[in-house]
Amino acid sequence: MNRTMKRSAHAVSHTAGRLTVSGRLLPSFLIVGAQRCGTTSLYRALAQHPLVLKPVLRKGVHYFDAAYGKGLSWYRAHFPLKATAHRLERRYGIRPLAFESSPYYLFHPLAGPRIARDLPGVKLIVLVRDPVERAYSAHAHEVARGFETEPSFEAAVELEPHRLAGETERLCRQPYLVSHAHRHHAYVTRGQYAEQLARLEPLVGTGRMLVIDSGRFFTSPEPVYDQVLEFLGLPRLGDPVFERHNARPRPSEMPESLRHALSDHFDPWDRELEPWLGGTPSWRR
Repeated sequence: MNRTMKRSAHAVSHTAGRLTVSGRLLPSFLIVGAQRCGTTSLYRALAQHPLVLKPVLRKGVHYFDAAYGKGLSWYRAHFPLKATAHRLERRYGIRPLAFESSPYYLFHPLAGPRIARDLPGVKLIVLVRDPVERAYSAHAHEVARGFETEPSFEAAVELEPHRLAGETERLCRQPYLVSHAHRHHAYVTRGQYAEQLARLEPLVGTGRMLVIDSGRFFTSPEPVYDQVLEFLGLPRLGDPVFERHNARPRPSEMPESLRHALSDHFDPWDRELEPWLGGTPSWRR
């Protein structure tokens, strides 16, 4: 299906969703980030579970970051019908859970308060990976999508403080603003995971947050998947297919001097992750 046809299909589907919004679910859990940390792979594994209901249009709705001005009815229109959930509950004896995955939620300064206010009781899943590799992967991703015009990763890292200066404050002052730089050029800042988790924790509590080391998920997906199901209160039903998604080719190797500098920068942030992960991050062992 080409892009024009896909947009038309989405428009028709969302219009139908708006007409039946009162009969639709809201999500019980969200994959909120981090970007380039395996969120798509986990999303697709969970979507294979018969009691996990994905959005009807796309993986990430991006309501709580970029589309909040459209209102909760617009958001609800993206999710399956309650009647679908009732049929599954009668069959399995367990209430199904709707979800979505928008990896910008973790980083956006207003997403957490909005989620806590509009989805009381929601559970949040966060994936984290080596922040040096995440930054390099994110740059390649943004270049490929046309959102980054600086082809040099090293230059983009040097530009980041200037590009992001004042953007968080601007987003807070203008709640419905979308900041291109904040969303697409925060290569280093997005890897300071502990800072973002500390912002979320008082809003939802540690009991409703699960932080996953993506290194574990990539190398041993089965136990991580079971950990996620336990967190969600769901039984294991069937065996999902685990695949890596959205990998981007790297144009070149990262200069070792830059790798070491970034590793040193992230070291204190990585140490603050240990209570969330129950030990040393896999990339620091």
